[in-house]
Amino acid sequence: MRRRIRRTAAVLTLLAIVATCGAQDPDGSAARWDSPGLVGGGGWPFLSSPLGADDGEGASYLPESSVVRLADGLIRLIPHGATEPVTVSPADPRVAAAVKGDREWLERGKIPGAASGHRDMAARALLDLRLLTAPSGASTASWYGMWNYVWPRDAAFHAAAFAATGHLDEARQVLSFLARVQSDDGRWATRYRANGSAVTDGRSIQLDEIGWVLWASWFTGRYSDRDGEVRRGRGHAADDGIGGLWTMVERAADWITDHLGADGLPPASSDYFERHPSTEQLGDRPTLGVSAPLLAGLRGAAAIAGDRHPRQAERWGAAAERLDEAIRREYGVHGYPRSPLRGGNMDASVTFLAPPFAAPDPGVTSALAVAADRLRIPENGGLLPGENWAGSKTQAWTPEVAMFALAETASGRETGWLDWLSEHRTPLGVLPERVDAEGEPHSVAPLGWTASLVLLALTAQEEPLPVPPA
Repeated sequence: MRRRIRRTAAVLTLLAIVATCGAQDPDGSAARWDSPGLVGGGGWPFLSSPLGADDGEGASYLPESSVVRLADGLIRLIPHGATEPVTVSPADPRVAAAVKGDREWLERGKIPGAASGHRDMAARALLDLRLLTAPSGASTASWYGMWNYVWPRDAAFHAAAFAATGHLDEARQVLSFLARVQSDDGRWATRYRANGSAVTDGRSIQLDEIGWVLWASWFTGRYSDRDGEVRRGRGHAADDGIGGLWTMVERAADWITDHLGADGLPPASSDYFERHPSTEQLGDRPTLGVSAPLLAGLRGAAAIAGDRHPRQAERWGAAAERLDEAIRREYGVHGYPRSPLRGGNMDASVTFLAPPFAAPDPGVTSALAVAADRLRIPENGGLLPGENWAGSKTQAWTPEVAMFALAETASGRETGWLDWLSEHRTPLGVLPERVDAEGEPHSVAPLGWTASLVLLALTAQEEPLPVPPA
């Protein structure tokens, strides 16, 4: 059962941490988390503004909306056509209009989680994803500082969550943005501004995002096919089933195929840990956090190519087989650690080899149990991103918890991780990036990657998620 709303967390000062699990920001600046959630409204575009921690005390969202009732009974929202939040009486007609708009958007898709008692968490996650996504398709990791950028990895998961919940237009908008900013060689920068310009701050390219964008493109295409929109020709390219994203897919899949080494693995690279390969146990070898997403991406690309593009389908399929064999040989023999060596550290990337990214495998299932046991934090019951984590050993990261929740539910197994996530939301019911030793929300909220993973996990409880064919 969802816990009683906790007290509003005090304003916290912390080292600037990147949106997905990283190291200190290069400028060494400090970030302050002072919002338990975003205020919005029901109109288009979906503008948002953070609610201050003081205002969050005793506040709550009106059900299935981004309109907030403050502790004194007044309402805060961003009215349609406005750009800034206003505080008004509950009787103000703009309140009803905003709530109606939010609920109508939710009803255009579906809200998973009713069977497990998590419908409210799913509705909030969906509305938060909408507030993080601009009409251009620029979908940011969150609202604050370094998080307020489009990270291709996070955005790919946003698109997948939109697709799985029936919001296909939003999913395609996000993927179309990623197609527009893709480099000619098929890769992406680590971060982008909402205007599409790359952020150049010395961060290493993270090759896992290539795989995630390919996987999300295939995943979204599957839901488009189910909906029949491609066959009805509603302005979405019927020749590839993915809304005209073929050039993006071809560039990305060719890059992966062309850069697999003699051992069948990709180059060493930064991944969702946001740290340089030289800091890994094997600095000259790729982590599982790179290899596994690229495998899911290649399989997705080969499936997209299908009968329409047989040459590419054969080429990418063969590359996927090579990479799959290499992963089993280099990581599997050691129990799927982060780096391919005996006794290697375990991390959450083993979930990338489980459904919905790959078919069930007994060895991966065993590795999931081992990893979850080693990463568990006694203080709050959550999970670290990996063994020997360089950051705080008592702060749980919600994306990693949600990764394990998704792996379990997509495999047809019961999981308590969704309950844990629900119980550790902000006072407004929003999913934060981290949870501290006392079990309080910590860092920025909402975090789009966690929201997306939760939505996928809740959907998997109700229906099988598509898995890229091997």
